[in-house]
Amino acid sequence: MAITVRIPTPLRRLTQNLAEVAVEGADIASIIENLDANYPGMKERLCDEGGNIRRFVNVYLNDEDIRFLDGKATPVADGAEISIIPAIAGG
Repeated sequence: MAITVRIPTPLRRLTQNLAEVAVEGADIASIIENLDANYPGMKERLCDEGGNIRRFVNVYLNDEDIRFLDGKATPVADGAEISIIPAIAGG
């Protein structure tokens, strides 16, 4: 069983305009790698040069911010849902 990843509108051009994609992976890091393998360019938009998730990208596992879990090492069970949400700033 795969993990469902919700793709934000700005990144959908990488997924042929799909709002959700199915990906395999045991943790957030492997899911990002598999996303990039299936949809090239995804990792560079989600991660910085050091491989860390960019500050302006929020990743939620079943509605929990992974920053308050184990970050990229957060384990992911089959059937889980991941949401990628770009931060919005304004003034």
